[in-house]
Amino acid sequence: MEIGSREWQSFIIDGARKLGIEIDEGVTAPFSIHASELIKWNRKINLTSITQPRDIAIKHFLDSLAPAQFIPDGARLLDIGSGGGFPGIPLKILKSSLSVLLIDGVRKKVNFLKHVLRTLNFENIEALQIRAENLLKDPEYANSFDVIISRALSDLEAFVRIALPLLAKSGTIIALKGEVDQTEIEAIRSDTLGDRYSFEVENYRLPSINALRSIVIISHLH
Repeated sequence: MEIGSREWQSFIIDGARKLGIEIDEGVTAPFSIHASELIKWNRKINLTSITQPRDIAIKHFLDSLAPAQFIPDGARLLDIGSGGGFPGIPLKILKSSLSVLLIDGVRKKVNFLKHVLRTLNFENIEALQIRAENLLKDPEYANSFDVIISRALSDLEAFVRIALPLLAKSGTIIALKGEVDQTEIEAIRSDTLGDRYSFEVENYRLPSINALRSIVIISHLH
């Protein structure tokens, strides 16, 4: 299987269907461009350790698309620690109405993101070299994002603490993780969220490899 081949694109369409996501065939061409550029740039800078076409389809693209049902059309989305552009770019490809800001603290990674965005020539998506902690200092971004998402998580509670001041009043925080530790969940519920937010964990398995993954969804209570 090669990136961009009909087989590779069909593999993503079929995998997405198993996740309950219907993909138009035309959407897979930008996926192919993103993946091809990822591999090309990865020879020069460290963007990913996942380099086999099948694994890229599953562990990068399908994993990025899994939370799509929780992201409303037209939302303003912030992808913290975007790295190679996941999940922000695949979500933008799937839902073109999104307005997306990709941030990462590493200049080389942001250079890659900007290159991919120029190549795809999409509107309402940009990449910025900045750490989320520093984004908090800019009043322009306070309470301005409908959805804040990340796959680059070392500490769920730290991510939530950073995201909350950037979240719009009716917004949603989405964390993509492996299995979620119950102790971690309870700490966030009691110490960080209080009674102002709802907290859900949706589990799913990545198609073909059956790996258990979790989507943590935190929303303002109305």
